[in-house]
Amino acid sequence: MSLTLSTLPTTNRRALWAATFIAASIIFSFGWACALPLAGFAAVAALTTARREALLLTGVVWLTNQAVGFLFLHYPTDAMTLFWGGALGVIALLSCESAGLLARRFSGFAGGLAAFLAAFVVYESLIMAITAATGPGVDHFTAPVVTRIFLVNLSAFAVLLMLKSAGAAVAYRNAAKTFASRPI
Repeated sequence: MSLTLSTLPTTNRRALWAATFIAASIIFSFGWACALPLAGFAAVAALTTARREALLLTGVVWLTNQAVGFLFLHYPTDAMTLFWGGALGVIALLSCESAGLLARRFSGFAGGLAAFLAAFVVYESLIMAITAATGPGVDHFTAPVVTRIFLVNLSAFAVLLMLKSAGAAVAYRNAAKTFASRPI
């Protein structure tokens, strides 16, 4: 019997999904550095895994981004950079939790959309609040900038959901083949 996605134990499928998140995080980290679409990742994690796993996946994505940033992109190690790194981790987890709350309340497309929007609004609102409290101001939170960040997060959200759907389709197809080939 060949090993297919559908024959993998649930633990292995979870590990494969986590590896997909980590790989995507690495790719996005090199592409967008500190603009990693954490809200998009958080929303997909909340939609595709149980609460604890979603928070863990979101934390791993954040940690992966930080590792890429400090080890390869040479983020500075001053106090403000370290503060923002930690703040982004907390904000990502809060975004994941908000997405999960709405995903559990609404189902289907509406639940997915609500989860993504909740994650994005929480993420951007907290970034803006911390920037206002610690930085030179929020002048750079212009409509074009926030729209660009929204579109990057939406793209990551869509790509991750497509990867999940593709994996599910392969698993379903392989399970159907396995079932059809069994003797009666």
